[in-house]
Amino acid sequence: MHVCAWVDFFGRDLPTSRCKALGLRSEGSSPRNAAPNILLDTIWHFERIRSVIWFSHDLPTGMDPGPMIFVLLPAYNEEKSLPPLLPKIDAAMQNAGLPYQLIVGDDGSSDGTSNMLLGYSAKYPLEIVTHKRNRGLGETSRDLFERVTELCGPNDIIVRMDCDDTHNPETILDLVAKIDEGYDVAIASRFQKGGGQKGVVFHRALLSRCANLFMKVVFPMRGVWEYSCGFRAYRASLIQSAIAFYGNNFIQLKGLGFTCTLEKLVKLNLIGARFTEVPFVLRYDFKQSESKMVSSLTTLGYLTMAVCYHWPWGGWRRNYKGQPVPEFRVAPETQLIQSDEPQKRAA
Repeated sequence: MHVCAWVDFFGRDLPTSRCKALGLRSEGSSPRNAAPNILLDTIWHFERIRSVIWFSHDLPTGMDPGPMIFVLLPAYNEEKSLPPLLPKIDAAMQNAGLPYQLIVGDDGSSDGTSNMLLGYSAKYPLEIVTHKRNRGLGETSRDLFERVTELCGPNDIIVRMDCDDTHNPETILDLVAKIDEGYDVAIASRFQKGGGQKGVVFHRALLSRCANLFMKVVFPMRGVWEYSCGFRAYRASLIQSAIAFYGNNFIQLKGLGFTCTLEKLVKLNLIGARFTEVPFVLRYDFKQSESKMVSSLTTLGYLTMAVCYHWPWGGWRRNYKGQPVPEFRVAPETQLIQSDEPQKRAA
């Protein structure tokens, strides 16, 4: 593995992928980098390097700090949500001793989101992917996932969560633990024991429940009951393999509302990903910004995807069947316990 001439607090070389993610120049880019001074580099670049410091006094010598956690945040007019959300993400990661990198997709925001993100980029390990015009969640998600695959290593973990402060960053730790167990995708689920939702009006909760049951019937996946929540963790090697396999069609129905949240699951299932869920409480009562979801457009997207998937003359299941997929697995199937029954579905 190539390494850059940067080190963390313990003097360990940082892989090139992490140097890029943290905005550090790689080996040979300047004379000073050729012979790094641990103390000076830590002081001068503390705001960048601190995300790879392992906050533990009991680390054995030479212990690897673990995978980088890349947190993807699609954002559109979230100036009210960023101030409470970003400090909570940082606190959760720092308290757990997890190195992390934020990548925020600013989807043509017309409020103060853009300027706010520029300010936060000096405080947190944060990269901004900018759209000059609002393009929707589908295109923003595509750009975020394509960008993160340029930065991450195969053993890193990618977390995608909403930017409206309805997802508790502490749940990231549970998701990461499931990836460490050998699963490829871990989903924050309202339908597992201990999960649920607060602040969601009855008709919206009923619509969401019916939509998830529809998806379970049309797109059955082992270990999945939560289809519409985008709060998930992915093995980085899986996403790299998926984008290499599907190309620009990894997220194909980009203009159909929030359909991309389901499409990613369907496409990953087609290449053999292994799923699991952790309990999660959606805190819609914390939501600061207006909802961006257009229910009619997203419903049309779900129906369109059902046709694309099951179409007998060239649907997704038929087209992709038997095609070689780049390897991404790290654990044998026998090491994992998967069930197609939820522990307890929320009312």
